[in-house]
Amino acid sequence: MNPELFPKFSEELEIVDNKMGEVQGVPLPEATCEIWEQIYNFQAREDDILISTYPKAGTTWMQEILDLIVQGGDVEKCRRAPTYDRHPFLEAVAPKPVPSGLQLAEDMELPRILKTHLPVQLLPPSFWEQDCKVIYVARNAKDSMVSYYHFQRMNRGLPDPGDWSTYFSTFLAGDVTWGSWFDHVLGWWEAKDQHQVLYIFYEDMMENTRREIEKVMRFLGKELSEEVLEDIYHHTTFQAMRENPMANYSSIPSFVMDHSVSPFMRKGVVGDWRNHFTVAQDEIFEKEYWRRMEGTNLTFRTQQLG
Repeated sequence: MNPELFPKFSEELEIVDNKMGEVQGVPLPEATCEIWEQIYNFQAREDDILISTYPKAGTTWMQEILDLIVQGGDVEKCRRAPTYDRHPFLEAVAPKPVPSGLQLAEDMELPRILKTHLPVQLLPPSFWEQDCKVIYVARNAKDSMVSYYHFQRMNRGLPDPGDWSTYFSTFLAGDVTWGSWFDHVLGWWEAKDQHQVLYIFYEDMMENTRREIEKVMRFLGKELSEEVLEDIYHHTTFQAMRENPMANYSSIPSFVMDHSVSPFMRKGVVGDWRNHFTVAQDEIFEKEYWRRMEGTNLTFRTQQLG
């Protein structure tokens, strides 16, 4: 998805399609739905590594961490291209001549690091058939809601979220792109007991990034020195990522992602939901949360320890 291709579009907003469709009841971009059969039949390889998340759960953060681990901590190699070129987004379909996620994946040298937001039931079955390693990052629903709201405000490829009050109800009902947060995190939670899935929490990454980096390293069967691990940690702090043009999506033109509305990397904290939720909304949310999460041992933190 070379940034040099974008000027060829001219700055006409109508090229950015934010129409939605559905696959098995899950809202997805219409362009994704149109080539769904190709996506579902994607052929994974056994050495593929997949990063799966619900939107705005620390995806780009994990992509940078994973790339650095695979590259042995070589920062320069991780500057070879923007994140979206290094790690194809499987179900992404952009206007031509920008290649789709599938095209990028098929043209990529091996081994591949791939990305998806698909709920577990829509994942191409070849990932399970090849016994691929999957890293799933989960973020608490309240902060996910807030971050996704601001992302939809700045991303012309997604529906306009409306005002906060409207979006609160939309998100809680699961009527957002890639579907219900509850279905997503619970589906992948169950999958971890049947497949090679490392389930990581955004809040744990915020609390002790170095510990979670080591967890990913061990999952991949890698061995890195303390010095390299420390370099990876420093390169993947929020401030470092925010200033890194290969990770902060600043190369995407403003008619696609308008960083003046809300930066792609906005705050990177736990507990920002408190600046958005009213008391009444928190009560409504808590009631729905415990109804949906009843009977599961999956738990989340909505504030940072300490």
